[in-house]
Amino acid sequence: MSLTLRTISREQHLAYIQSLPAASHMQVPAWADVKAEWRSENLGWFDDRTGELVGVGLVLYRQLPKIKRYLAYLPEGPVINWFAPNLQEWIEPMLAHLKQQGAFSVKMGPPVIIRRWNAETIKRGIQDPDVKRLRDLEADFIEPRAFEVADKLRRMGWQQGEDGGAGFGDVQPRYVFQVPLANRSLEEVHKNFNQLWRRNIKKAEKAGVEVVQGGYDDLPEWQRLYEITAVRDHFRPRPLSYFQRMWTALNSEDPNRMRLYFARHNGVNLAAATMLIVGGHVWYSYGASDNIGREVRPSNAMQWRMLRDAYALGATVYDLRGISDSLDETDHLFGLIQFKVGTGGQAAEYLGEWDFPLNKLLHKALDIYMSRR
Repeated sequence: MSLTLRTISREQHLAYIQSLPAASHMQVPAWADVKAEWRSENLGWFDDRTGELVGVGLVLYRQLPKIKRYLAYLPEGPVINWFAPNLQEWIEPMLAHLKQQGAFSVKMGPPVIIRRWNAETIKRGIQDPDVKRLRDLEADFIEPRAFEVADKLRRMGWQQGEDGGAGFGDVQPRYVFQVPLANRSLEEVHKNFNQLWRRNIKKAEKAGVEVVQGGYDDLPEWQRLYEITAVRDHFRPRPLSYFQRMWTALNSEDPNRMRLYFARHNGVNLAAATMLIVGGHVWYSYGASDNIGREVRPSNAMQWRMLRDAYALGATVYDLRGISDSLDETDHLFGLIQFKVGTGGQAAEYLGEWDFPLNKLLHKALDIYMSRR
């Protein structure tokens, strides 16, 4: 297949995404409006024989301080046929185009999964003192074609840092936790939860925890819980304006792209979460909870409701997003994987983020600048 790459309209881009079973929420055109501090461009790959649009990419451009050169970033993209035998013919025109646009370096995150580990396997790993990381465990599923993709990228000159690439902007998680929903009944999904999760869901029901959906006007209340969480978990929270922009941008593109949930007890909101929907892929994207009321298990109740809603939407996967690959109980991120493993889903490892230095000197300078921040 011979291909031509060119800038396309947002409408063309969106129509293509809507024709797919799923794609990353960071590759929908509206994501450019969420990332307002980046310049953006919609790219399309066309089949020369038929003139048909066969792939798209959302590129975000971030300018380097003081000079008119850019980092070009395709988060969890581009949306192309990654297993095509002629991968070079997809990637090379993209690099040439981005160079023309003034990019000195390109970062992308192929949405390709290499390995999956089932919850049972992970639990065994946690109990084994010799196992420190997911990688130390034999995977339950391996995608051999993913290794071919990695080899092809390396041969083309793409690089991968130790942590999956030089950090700039929103570096996406390499390991995620997902609950597969396709061809399964809700009873089956619930049965796969561990005892603690099932008990906590029951406890929340008994205590009268109710889970409700909120709207744009409830975002300040979301922010209140999110900022409590940020203090407790020692991270820097995003401002309210970010979530307001996210809501407006994503839901004006598709009225069901982003949802907001609250878990309440006696009229008090104890936990909240945002949910994103693109085709059959549903993400739990941000979560927040108060320091009070934990004994009534609001977070478990909320996740179970979100999962049921995802199922009702016909989702094939409920994605709990990032985890660390550490299975060491002393690791401060261990609690995250422990909580998510309780859903009985799978840990998945993506190919990670890759960099292509179009200008080696500026790319190096960026690396040094970022490491000092």
